[in-house]
Amino acid sequence: MQYSAEHYGQDILKITEKDICYSAARLFFAYGLGNAMFFPMSVGAAAVLNPDPPAPAHVFRLVSQYKATLFFGVPTLFGQMLIAQEKLDKENPGAPHALQTLRACPSAGEALPPDLYHKFVERYGVEILDGPGSTEMLHIYLSNRIGAIKPGSSGQPVAGYEEKIMDDEGLNELPVGEVGNLWIRGRSSLRYYWRKRDKTASTVIGEWINSGDKYYKDADGFFFPSGRADDMLKVGGIWVSPLEVENCLREHASVMECAVVGAMDDENLVKPKAFVVLNQGFAPSPELEKELKTWVLDRLAKFKYPRWVVFIDSLPKTATGKIQRFKLR
Repeated sequence: MQYSAEHYGQDILKITEKDICYSAARLFFAYGLGNAMFFPMSVGAAAVLNPDPPAPAHVFRLVSQYKATLFFGVPTLFGQMLIAQEKLDKENPGAPHALQTLRACPSAGEALPPDLYHKFVERYGVEILDGPGSTEMLHIYLSNRIGAIKPGSSGQPVAGYEEKIMDDEGLNELPVGEVGNLWIRGRSSLRYYWRKRDKTASTVIGEWINSGDKYYKDADGFFFPSGRADDMLKVGGIWVSPLEVENCLREHASVMECAVVGAMDDENLVKPKAFVVLNQGFAPSPELEKELKTWVLDRLAKFKYPRWVVFIDSLPKTATGKIQRFKLR
């Protein structure tokens, strides 16, 4: 805990005794444990603990009431906050928003779409610091920094942690720009899984942890997510990242959120299938389905476009906001 608090809490967030932390994730999640307990305790800061679910109305109320300076959220919640804010802006034009006291919003749980980052910064004037973490590493080990953000990326290594991109055999480190498996090393890592020998053997490789995430690194040392290893799609013999297709779809005005999974076509070949939740003011139709397919075709390689678009009311998610793709397959 001390290791993570020093390297992420203090080095990345610059947390001090003057900060007031509010976390959407509860203390029984590793993410919430750091956000609301050992980060603030490490410097004598305050934390807001509240039993209400982290719905946008509660977030607005608690941040405003307690003058929170750090709000730890997840991409799904940030998107819901923007939708709720749009409604508030229509009801009270020109009224100040409730997040005036925030200086940064760390985000984890799933990759933050670039368009969501830009919309949030434009409306609230506060940066979202996206970065992956895990129970195996206790907290976040890659992160964007305040004033040094590449939207769509997970940032750069947190001090005290090393990351590398490995091939599927775990023998060779891959060059810049090539998608592979993200391995992490740091002193906050787990030793083993309780009574799960095979899981331990596939995850703990000496001092390194195989995260199970697909990533690539750019020339500036920023790491970009391509999805979970078991979420990747092989279409026509070429790997396709669901996140790339999802980010493209989200740029369309009609799409509030979406998830892409693999599905079999008539020839029993895997093709992308998109599940889409529409923004207010848009209704499902064959014309919109065709428009969304064309939208992706015009922006990505042909084999990446979704062969099916299914409109649904909401996406299945975990308590921390991660999309449960297995329920859509």
